[in-house]
Amino acid sequence: MLELRKDIFADERDDNLKEIGKPTQRQDMLGHVTATSTYFNDHKLQGMLHLKVLRSPHSHARIRRIDLSEAERQPGVRRIIRGADVPHNLNTLLSLINFGKDDEPTLAVDKVRYKGEPIVAVVADSQREAYEALAKIRVDYEPLPSVFDVEEAMKPGAPVVNETYPKNTFTYHDIYDHQKLRFGDVERGFAAADHILEQRYQMSPIEQAHTETNGSIAAPDTNGRYVVYTSTQALFFSLDTCAKILDVPSNTLHFIGGTVGGGFGGKVDTVTEPLSILGAMLTGRPVRYVIEREEEMIYCAPRGAERIFIKDGVARDGRILARQFRCYFDSGAYTRLSSYAVVKCAAHLPGPYTISNVSADVYCVFTNRVPATAMRGFGVTAVDFAIECQMDKLAHLIGMDPMEFRLINAYRDGDMKAHRREAKNTALIECVQVAAEKAKWPLRDELKRMSSRKDGGGARAAVPATPREPILVSRPAGQQRTPYDRPASPPPEPLRPPPLPPLSPPPAAAPSHGAIRFSSVFGGRRR
Repeated sequence: MLELRKDIFADERDDNLKEIGKPTQRQDMLGHVTATSTYFNDHKLQGMLHLKVLRSPHSHARIRRIDLSEAERQPGVRRIIRGADVPHNLNTLLSLINFGKDDEPTLAVDKVRYKGEPIVAVVADSQREAYEALAKIRVDYEPLPSVFDVEEAMKPGAPVVNETYPKNTFTYHDIYDHQKLRFGDVERGFAAADHILEQRYQMSPIEQAHTETNGSIAAPDTNGRYVVYTSTQALFFSLDTCAKILDVPSNTLHFIGGTVGGGFGGKVDTVTEPLSILGAMLTGRPVRYVIEREEEMIYCAPRGAERIFIKDGVARDGRILARQFRCYFDSGAYTRLSSYAVVKCAAHLPGPYTISNVSADVYCVFTNRVPATAMRGFGVTAVDFAIECQMDKLAHLIGMDPMEFRLINAYRDGDMKAHRREAKNTALIECVQVAAEKAKWPLRDELKRMSSRKDGGGARAAVPATPREPILVSRPAGQQRTPYDRPASPPPEPLRPPPLPPLSPPPAAAPSHGAIRFSSVFGGRRR
């Protein structure tokens, strides 16, 4: 049950609400508990055929020849589909909003760029007959060098994964190979710091593991239209993507969604629908394409691996004077949604903290891994984890309580963000105070009286001088990412970090902590 903290949120609103904080029955609840909810795979259409794909056993290889002759003679085979049969056999998911270049084929033609990439699709009377036909297809491959590490992929001479992006990095605005953030002068900030901490954080790909795998059923309809039953999370996005790949007007397609058996970002990529529709177009019959569990786990797009380097300069009194990021998003062989994740990551830095000097370089890198996609806050989740781990390590390094360390550096209303936007509706201070209380974590009285509404702005709202051409500091090949102290030495020019917010005097009758604040401890916004 939602807890409303009246000692903190007294002036937010009255709590005579109809839904929030009260039990409400979901509209689909009855169908779920009685097993009557309709999923895409519940549609059993007369004469329905089954589609399966042949996948590459290589991470990177040139396709020399494909022999379909024996497969075509197999019983039950109605059609074999190759890349040449796809009207527009090149796409990128965000091309619908003019973001990125088409780089991924529906079916590979000349090369495969990750293990499991689809090459040929077989449409047959049954799944078994489709699989038996796949086993008869002969493909002659020429294996090519592969690269699986993001930093190795960016080195000169690395194998080119995706010819659309020959440097193995996504191109933003047709010119830039990464997202860059500059605010203040991090080198001066590091020079003024009492301690420096540099750390590396490596994330692994994560499978969304939804109960229902990706799949769709397409069937001819009247007037040259096609009806599509699908488990997609993005119905109209998938519709327009299919219209582009199949080169048909979007009103030719009638997409029907319904209940999705879990997705978490794993069903936004429009993987099965183009082929099931094309199969229906070429055979004139309904076609079902469902990805099996093993395929889903091994070859379908996970949340991508991310490598994050954070370097911080901190003063003895707890202020973070400079923060520098280098982040690499492993997009796999194709773009999918990783380019967007990079934008989200850059927009989130340096976390919910006021820091005078911030530098970030965030790359979307292509490797010969399975393409990455969305999952639960992708682009922000991993870097948040890295930032908060770094905050704990910094607090330990200077011998400060980690809650106090966060309170000292937290955004306050009126502070200037690294993106040159004024911070509004900030609430980290109140969140820390409530978390400390719940965990019975001791805080000094002056820390309990801190407020996100007070002591922000002013000098903390200033935009620091930022070098147009930031100094590039080379990193020695064998450098260890360990904390170290620097002797106090004055910077070339005086550096003025944000002032430490003054501690508020004790009020006559203060609540246990915090000022009157958000509408809930879970992040409701102040009106």
